[in-house]
Amino acid sequence: MTQQTHSHADDPHATLAPTAPVMAEGVDDEPVEGNRRLYQGWRMHGMAVLAILYSAFHLYVLNISPMETWSYRIVHVCGALILGYLLFSGRGFTEVPSTLQRWMNVAAVGALLPAGYALWQTVSMYLLLKGGAMRVPVEIETLHYGWPLLAATGVGIVLSWLHRQQRSGFNLPDLVLIVCSLASAGYFLVIFNSPLRMSTGTPFAPIGMSFAAVAGTALIMEMTRRVAGLALVVIALLFVAYVFAGPHLPSFLGYPGLSIQRFFSQVYTDIGVLGPTTAVSSTYIILFIIFAAFLQASKVGDYFVNFAFACAGRSRGGPAKVSIFASGLMGMINGTSAGNVVSTGSLTIPLMKKVGYSKKTAGAVEAAASTGGQIMPPIMGAGAFIMAEITGIPYTEIAIAAVIPAILYFASVYFMVDLEAAKTGMRGMRKDELPQLKALLRQVYLFVPILILVVALFLGYSVIRAGTLATVAAAVVSWLSPNKMGLRGMLKALELAGIMSIQIIVVCACAGVIVGVIALTGVGARFSSMLLGLADASQLLALVFAMLISIVLGMGMPTTAAYAVAASVVAPGLIQLGIDPLTAHFFVFYFAVVSAITPPVALASFAAAGISGANPMQTSVASFKIGLAAFIVPFMFFYNSALLMNDSIPAIIQALITASAGVYLLSAGVQGWFMNLRTNWLVRGLLIVAAFLMIEGGGLTDLVGIATAVLAAGLQKKLGARQLAPAA
Repeated sequence: MTQQTHSHADDPHATLAPTAPVMAEGVDDEPVEGNRRLYQGWRMHGMAVLAILYSAFHLYVLNISPMETWSYRIVHVCGALILGYLLFSGRGFTEVPSTLQRWMNVAAVGALLPAGYALWQTVSMYLLLKGGAMRVPVEIETLHYGWPLLAATGVGIVLSWLHRQQRSGFNLPDLVLIVCSLASAGYFLVIFNSPLRMSTGTPFAPIGMSFAAVAGTALIMEMTRRVAGLALVVIALLFVAYVFAGPHLPSFLGYPGLSIQRFFSQVYTDIGVLGPTTAVSSTYIILFIIFAAFLQASKVGDYFVNFAFACAGRSRGGPAKVSIFASGLMGMINGTSAGNVVSTGSLTIPLMKKVGYSKKTAGAVEAAASTGGQIMPPIMGAGAFIMAEITGIPYTEIAIAAVIPAILYFASVYFMVDLEAAKTGMRGMRKDELPQLKALLRQVYLFVPILILVVALFLGYSVIRAGTLATVAAAVVSWLSPNKMGLRGMLKALELAGIMSIQIIVVCACAGVIVGVIALTGVGARFSSMLLGLADASQLLALVFAMLISIVLGMGMPTTAAYAVAASVVAPGLIQLGIDPLTAHFFVFYFAVVSAITPPVALASFAAAGISGANPMQTSVASFKIGLAAFIVPFMFFYNSALLMNDSIPAIIQALITASAGVYLLSAGVQGWFMNLRTNWLVRGLLIVAAFLMIEGGGLTDLVGIATAVLAAGLQKKLGARQLAPAA
């Protein structure tokens, strides 16, 4: 890769020195988080083996030998916790361990004793039930299993917050948490494979179930904090607190209440942790993470970015448009907005700065484009699979419905950066600075795995079978490229998949806790009744309120968790308003996605600011402005179902054309640039009014919108004539 990617010049008139063509390298490299251990020697090889076995286990169960559903999901979550505690530290690293760290190791050894004892008791309980016992004695579940497990879990978590070690080493507090994860999961495997499973949520539920659920929930939340930050953990804790505070709250928030035993005997079932979010992460998401890992191993990400450079690099503000195309392509195989920023932004942001974009704008463009990758069919991050699981709507129908909204989103971002480039007089990159499109077209076969995925889905194959075929195709196609995947390459891809899956799996499990609280307390139904009350005054007001709640619930969370939580709270209320389920869930999904660029907590914008060197809050405000159309699109398809392909073909075509025109007029109004001239406030206002009229999608409103746009064009023409008059 050329050294241009490391430039920090912000001069809009700077020129690029002639160099070799810009070729993307390292886009597929795995990012290394600040709290991630970097093992060496036997530890590194052992970690690789565990990650490979974890990925291979899922492929085996999904394609060859199905496993009992609840047991499979328990192993799925427990495996992610074990890998996570092996790989991610609870705090930073140090090269010189202190005396305090040594004492904490001694304390961790002490905590290992009750943790190991609790794990041994799961074996004893298994043997007891297998021997014909109908129940496990209460004293075994409490004194010999429950309290030791809780004590070890609590001590292990606190010690992991305080303990620091070398980055290449492992610490004993995390070993305690691994043993506790095994003890918690082991108990559920024993109980859920016995008749006692039927007692969940009743006064007859074994008391050990509550102990195991408390420990398991704490372990999930601690792992979520390590890999996704505090936002989701804080929200989950607030929901859990609501379970016990609800009876004392006024108005619609109040409810009769749940006992600790009843709540925790159900939260680790298919109502909560093992419910819809984990159902999706253990099937579709893990499978497509493996698919993405195989694509990365064959360097498809590098090819996507190079292809985007060859197509769009020469247009004005070229690197910004490259960012849009590349992020859209990478979004098909990347499950998070922030991850998309890191993979493509490290290349595109420095180049945007080189051709004249400010640090703030360069980061904002990448954040907005990467966020759009989450709504890009056919994969749409992972949100489409969760939507299919929750609604029962076929995945193919969801993918088709997402096409026009995705087009409108990326068109809006494109218009915004193009008008910004025109307004500031930016240029594109020279031909000799770019990859040759002709050469890249010879490798267009690298798109074949994605094509096979789409075709298989639309031919009626199951998502699992289609994903497996696409994964195999990625390995086969690599043999036609310079990055051939042999046995070692495939094992590396499986290792990468196991590591990549940790974050999304624990995030889905943590979101499952929130979903469980909503289901058990009925707070979602009370929220729905409040929305119905608002709708009596104004349906638009109810939608705006639903939008705000979806954004607030999604702030600081990965896309999948944001959508899962918002769908549980907001979507049922929208459906009760009479809105079609697909439209309601898309409405929630879009706002959960764009929470990644919504101030004050905007994960994608903050990640981009870290690369560009700009102020994070200023970057988030700028990305919010660039992605403004994303906040309009859900209202567009609410008022015009043709935008979700739910109408006749002529109506769909008309809706696409008028909505695209509306998005362009909105971009021109926001940027203050129209007909190659700066606009005054009157013209900007007319453009924005025309945009909203055309976006709504009615015949009369389209005509009025066109008339308003013509009026704005006439005024802009006169404004331009006056500006040229003195020169004449």
